[in-house]
Amino acid sequence: MTSPVPSGATRRIFIDKQSPKSYHALLQTSEAVRAAAADAGLERTLVELVNLRVSQINGCAYCLHVHTRAALRAGDTPERLGVLAAWRETELFTPAERAALALAEATTAAADGERQDAAYAAARDVLTDDQTAAVIWVAITINAFNRVSIMSGHPVRQEH
Repeated sequence: MTSPVPSGATRRIFIDKQSPKSYHALLQTSEAVRAAAADAGLERTLVELVNLRVSQINGCAYCLHVHTRAALRAGDTPERLGVLAAWRETELFTPAERAALALAEATTAAADGERQDAAYAAARDVLTDDQTAAVIWVAITINAFNRVSIMSGHPVRQEH
């Protein structure tokens, strides 16, 4: 299956459809990560904030579309989602959410060791080891899904 081709763009394949076994393995990883996050006591809204923030950084429209809807279903508010890109500039996020967002950003910018050290230090103050590990796994997993969607050119369609 191929994705629609904007004028002047190279036609892309949906790599999830082209390599279904690989994509299925990624889905299984995502399910395990979701369970680990729940077992660690992370709220679903926090997990979706991580998914959204990483997707914002990576510019993945498809994942932003999917996880905005998931965050709203989990009980988050349009107000918080609207300022997520500037989360450091607001008081709308809890200390645990702030630590998770910093850790997610550090995971996404993996080459920045100073950022990782600062994020780890902040996380260790408010998250358990299990929660810290779960946040990192959520960020790793959504980074992978972002790349699948971006490289496939998954379209975002208006819902009626």
